[in-house]
Formats: sequence, C-alpha cells, structure tokens
Amino acid sequence: MSDREEYGLLDPEEGEGEDFGDEWEEIDVSDTDADRIARKRDREFAEFRKRLKDADQFKVAQSVFDDATFAAIYKLVQDGHIDAFGGPISTGKEANVYEALGADDRDVAVKIYRINASNFQEMRAYLEGDPRFEGIGSDKKKVVLAWTKKEFANLRRARSAGVRVPEPIAVERNVLVMELVGLVEERARRLAEVNVENPETAFEVVREYMRRLYDAGLVHGDLSEYNLIIHDGELVVIDLGQAVTVHHPNADDFLDRDCRNVAAFFTRQGIDVDPTDLRAFVTGAET
Repeated sequence: MSDREEYGLLDPEEGEGEDFGDEWEEIDVSDTDADRIARKRDREFAEFRKRLKDADQFKVAQSVFDDATFAAIYKLVQDGHIDAFGGPISTGKEANVYEALGADDRDVAVKIYRINASNFQEMRAYLEGDPRFEGIGSDKKKVVLAWTKKEFANLRRARSAGVRVPEPIAVERNVLVMELVGLVEERARRLAEVNVENPETAFEVVREYMRRLYDAGLVHGDLSEYNLIIHDGELVVIDLGQAVTVHHPNADDFLDRDCRNVAAFFTRQGIDVDPTDLRAFVTGAET
C-alpha cells in the first residue's frame, strides 16, 4: 500500500491556487434570516422553540442559547439541512456539538457556538489584525458569528486544497452543520488516543496536509495530536475555527507552534522530526 492510499491522502480539487483570502469577502456578521425569524416570533417558530427547549439534549444548554440561536436551528431545519436531532457529541465552554440526521438520511454534526462564550477574548486574538474582521471590536455576538462563518470558510477552503476535513454543509448565524466523522457509538479516535501503527506514513500525510493548507493560504493555528483523528483508515484534520490566513500578523508564530507540536508528537513515536525542517517543508523553503 502506498503512502497516498494509507490514511486516505486526498487529491486536491480542480481550481486550487486561487488568490489567498479571496473568499473572505463573503463573510458578513450582520443580521441573518435567523435574527429576523427570532424577532417575528410567529406561531410555528414559537412551537418549534418550545419543542427544542423541552428536549432532553438541550435542557442543560438552553440558558445560554438565545432566541436567535433557536431560530438559526429552525432555519436550518426549514432548509433541509437538519431533519432530527440525536444526543450531544461534546459540550464545552465555547460550543456544543450534536449528532443529527441531515438530508438523505445522512448523519451530520451540528456545532452550536455560544454567543456568551467565556473564552471569546481568545477568539478575538485570532480575529484581530485581520482586515476581514475590522470593526467587530468587543461585540460578543459579532465575534462569535465571525468565528462560526470563518470555520465554515476554512473547512471549505481546506477541502478544496485536498485536505481531509469534515465536509462543511451549511452555516446559519452561530450554528454550523458539517459531516459527522464517525458515529457517536463508534467515534473517530484522536491521534493521541491510538497506537499509531505506521508513524512514518502518518507523519508524511500530516506534513503534506500542513503544506496544502499553507499553499491554500491557511495556517491551522492549533494543530496537534488532539486535532487529528483517524476513522476508517483516514487521517482527518479537525477544529479549523481558529485557522488564520497567512496574512494574519501572528501567522508565523501559529505555524511555528503547529510545527513544534507535530514534531514533538511524532518524535515520541520514534521518528526524528525537526520542527525547523518541518516548517521549511510546509512553506516550500526547503533547500
């Protein structure tokens, strides 16, 4: 089996090589259809909101979900992206992720960011200095909406560049629908949780994906064995919400940290990986 076959190394899609950051002009943090639905509060939405708030999987989180968040879910249901909700996959200070049934009986993940996220200041660190997000300031709502749309755009760009990430399906306000990689009962395992049988090949795939991200104008910004998962023989890069463009003022520092984390993990797996050499490979600066 070749390196490209093991761990499911993808081929880039047609059209790779667009100007860095061209899609960011589409990001808009103004009111969405969900905000308008929440303000209108018609009978159908009110009934949907009550059913959702009464559902066991939402009872714990409902105090931090505003009406517009419920309206965002309502809009995604109306648009056919969500048909039925399952249980929570993960809950955290920043977001909750739920298993759901999407179009054509497809299993999807629904990631709901909290508007009152306790670590929104950390989100700002990845947004500040980026011309795409000028004027957001300290508005929590705008920061979280920008973050959610940024994650959707990052996933789309990474996938186009041939990086195996969860397929982005839809985004509405602070709610992101994407491919569910592994079911809850048979969840995909983080690289940190498994015995890596062929670390040399795994490293080749990881560094190639890092280079493809960089070639597409992105730096992951939080890459480690905890944001790399293996499922059905595929190595998948996850958690791209914080990924920044190569133009971000801290992009070099984020890339250095990614290289150190990846090098440290694979060195523990018995491979001699130098973070400086890895960075040179990722950026195409090899001599």
